[in-house]
Amino acid sequence: MAEIGAIYRHYKNHQLYEVIAIGKHSETLEDLVIYKALYESDKFPMGQIWCRPLKMWDELVDDKPRFEKIS
Repeated sequence: MAEIGAIYRHYKNHQLYEVIAIGKHSETLEDLVIYKALYESDKFPMGQIWCRPLKMWDELVDDKPRFEKIS
């Protein structure tokens, strides 16, 4: 379960993200993790906000957590 205020590392790009909220999808009521990038890239600015289904956030990918809590 994603923890609000915690910092996570993504398994594939190794970048850091901060969870800022847990929300609900307006149509399906599915739980969503709302998080922001703690880096910038050519495609988006520092602090870009993202959302991902909680179910997907908690998935294992290649036997590793998609997002690993680091603090």
